[in-house]
Amino acid sequence: MTAESPVPGASRTPSPAASGAPPILWVGGSKGGVGKTMVTLAVIHRVVEDGRKVVVVECDTSNPDVFKAHNELVPCETLNLDEADGWIRLVNLCSEHGDAVVVVNTAARNNDAVTAYGRTLNDTLSELGRRLITLWVINRQRDSLELLRQYLEAIPESELHVIRNGHFGPEAKFELYNGSKIRQAVESRGGRSLTFPDVADRVADAIFSRRMALSAAAKELDLGSRAELRRWQAEIAGVLTKEVLG
Repeated sequence: MTAESPVPGASRTPSPAASGAPPILWVGGSKGGVGKTMVTLAVIHRVVEDGRKVVVVECDTSNPDVFKAHNELVPCETLNLDEADGWIRLVNLCSEHGDAVVVVNTAARNNDAVTAYGRTLNDTLSELGRRLITLWVINRQRDSLELLRQYLEAIPESELHVIRNGHFGPEAKFELYNGSKIRQAVESRGGRSLTFPDVADRVADAIFSRRMALSAAAKELDLGSRAELRRWQAEIAGVLTKEVLG
């Protein structure tokens, strides 16, 4: 299949959750270097700023930066979703913390495991009474779209929004995605195509090297960096809205 091939089942509208339980927010992309970690940090910050409880699930067990940034601030757990036991634990975790938004930071290698085991989560969403909302982070390369197609086939019940990472250029630079059938499929399901704002390298480097949550960065960075962080967070608030994050 190519990025222009029809996507089996991708035009179906995901089923809404049966109750008002908080959603599961899945930050995906299934490849390294697209910026999932920074998006996950921003998602967690937005959920907390909204006054909601959050549980963080870190699946990048080789580089658990999100876990280390939040482990002392909110409930966190590391899971290996390369095997069935990890998916079972994920479902049980969502059941145990029914009053909290579950934010899942996925590993770069995750698509094969999603294909193999994703049904474990997909088929329990109704019983959990939860919406699964996927934020699929892309760069400007074709494999981002191919991996997205595979994910849509594996977990058809997920609501899904595509996040164009502005670190790789403005919206207009994402020509492959912007003119693709996969974009049409995503938007026909009610998904949105969003552009995540870029932040100054100085700020991003400090956050990553010191493994800080955004709330900690807002207190600990130098004055100029804190000003840049506030500017960036204001832009993020216009992208990661309540409508997007459930």
